[in-house]
Amino acid sequence: MERLRVASLQYFIRPVLSVDQFKEQVSALVETAADYGCKLALFPEYFTIQLLTLGNVRRPIKDQVRDLAGHAPMFVDFMSELATRHGLYLLAGTLPVIDAGTQAVHNEAFFFSPDGRHDTQGKLHMTRFESEEWLVRPRGGLKIFSTALGKLAVTICYDVEFPEIARAAARAGANILLVPSCTDDRQGFLRVRYCAHARAIENQMYVIVSHTVGSLPMVPAVSLNYGQASILTPSDFAFSRDGILAEGHPNQEMMVIGELNMDTIAKTRTTGTVLPLDDSRHTAEILRHIEEVTL
Repeated sequence: MERLRVASLQYFIRPVLSVDQFKEQVSALVETAADYGCKLALFPEYFTIQLLTLGNVRRPIKDQVRDLAGHAPMFVDFMSELATRHGLYLLAGTLPVIDAGTQAVHNEAFFFSPDGRHDTQGKLHMTRFESEEWLVRPRGGLKIFSTALGKLAVTICYDVEFPEIARAAARAGANILLVPSCTDDRQGFLRVRYCAHARAIENQMYVIVSHTVGSLPMVPAVSLNYGQASILTPSDFAFSRDGILAEGHPNQEMMVIGELNMDTIAKTRTTGTVLPLDDSRHTAEILRHIEEVTL
């Protein structure tokens, strides 16, 4: 596919009174993305957290997170049906999942194909509130999704701050990196945003970032959200002047849409002004010869 139109959500989380109300909000957004001709739509990390407002929000958050994981069967069936109905790929944000063997809670991104099949990418690095308060545990492996759109990889929020993950994905042929994210303040948002753009430049790939906005004052750790969805590119002549294909207005409910040129992103890895992905092989050799000098 030479040209690919994609949608990234600035998803407004708000209290809901029923599962149906949650579904109505999500369905309308996917339908809108499909109406605009998008073949890929990206929801942010933990956008499903609004389902906690259906229960007792005064319980310890670690228990509420496990309750949220109980929505997984409904969530999978619902998102699978949406992807099939609208004929698009859907990175359906993240949802806590309980491991059947260890009973540990993991943060999983669900990726659906237009025929309804799905697989998941677990979050590899936990933020402090996840590990210390929510008791969410990291997964241990990276997946490359081979699709009709090309090869994609997912780094969930904090994971994009570890450059070796995106580099491994690029080496495996991924041209698109999906970054579902949830940050509560500007500093956290900027950590994700700056690192996401660095991954686009150093790996010569498109990076699509989705964020939560809005607030759930009654839910710890997501009581406030700061976000700005974006579609980021390498910094070279073939792309947008500032390496930003599209971005939203911070903290507003909206959808960011852009058209990726897959031929251009592939060619830039061999014809770009600089070739950081290929040249990084030289860096690996340099790092085998580190010399300490005392002055």
